[in-house]
Amino acid sequence: MKEELNLVQEWDKVFPQSDKVNHKKVTFKNHFGITLAADMYEPKDYEGKLPALAVSGPYGAVKEQSSGLYAQEMAERGFLTIAFDPSFTGESGGEPRYMTSFDINVEDFQAAVDYLISLDNVDSERVGIIGICGWGGMALQTACIDTRIKATIASTMYDMSRVAGNGYFDEQDNEEARYQQRVNLNNQRNEDYKNGEYALAGGVIDPLPEDSPEFLQGYHAYYKTPRGYHKRSLNSNGGWAIQSSTSMMNVRLLHYSNEIRSAVMIVHGDKAHSFYMGKDAYDNMIKDSKYTSNKELVVIPGATHTDLYDQKDKIPFDKIEKFLKDYLK
Repeated sequence: MKEELNLVQEWDKVFPQSDKVNHKKVTFKNHFGITLAADMYEPKDYEGKLPALAVSGPYGAVKEQSSGLYAQEMAERGFLTIAFDPSFTGESGGEPRYMTSFDINVEDFQAAVDYLISLDNVDSERVGIIGICGWGGMALQTACIDTRIKATIASTMYDMSRVAGNGYFDEQDNEEARYQQRVNLNNQRNEDYKNGEYALAGGVIDPLPEDSPEFLQGYHAYYKTPRGYHKRSLNSNGGWAIQSSTSMMNVRLLHYSNEIRSAVMIVHGDKAHSFYMGKDAYDNMIKDSKYTSNKELVVIPGATHTDLYDQKDKIPFDKIEKFLKDYLK
């Protein structure tokens, strides 16, 4: 039985609506019984069955932000696309709110693939996924397990498990730092149980201190201004439940990435604070791998992390389109 979701039908995205595609809200259920909400973008003029893409991210964003922009753009280029809200966030179902689990995140992507393959106007042999920021890492993780996915794009990707376990730039990659983080998380569990609710970590810092690093300035410029603010976005508002970090710290992603046989493109700006994660993910994916001919790292000179959220002059959509059409055929 599907959860009853309250879906907003009017256009409430942070980007303009295209007159080249049809748009509608759809829902589907994952294997954990959670009903997910998505925006579907369909080319207005096409013949035969379409290649299809499921899109999600950034981590803590909603489908009305970057993932919707990517989905609409790719629909203009001939793909049927859905941008979905992950479990516990946005318009999707799941309780408690604002929690996360890597296992459920992978299932969300797989459920989106289930839905696309079920559609009469989709070619089930030409299905791919796009993940942005933390969902770039989740897209790679999903590609490790789901052989139905023929091509994956990871844009400005984060490995959320690496950040949770090692800190930014691996500056807390030691047992003592991880131990103190575990102590803090478990103390928070005590407080949450006593209070009967999960405390939120807070979204992007606002107001932003003048001496904030570039990447925090980039997040603020996207999530806290009219450029990208959305009322349902965790990052724009109260943030994730603090307890979400428990799952992130206790799991390591991408262990089997060098066994991915399907096509993968990792896209990253060389000025992004997260660039090291994209480079390392690519290197680890091709190390000792028999499947390197369909793997590609695209570096965008001068682009920061959040530039690839919505700056269409920097997001390499032409390269993404060519890559997907080469491998979704």
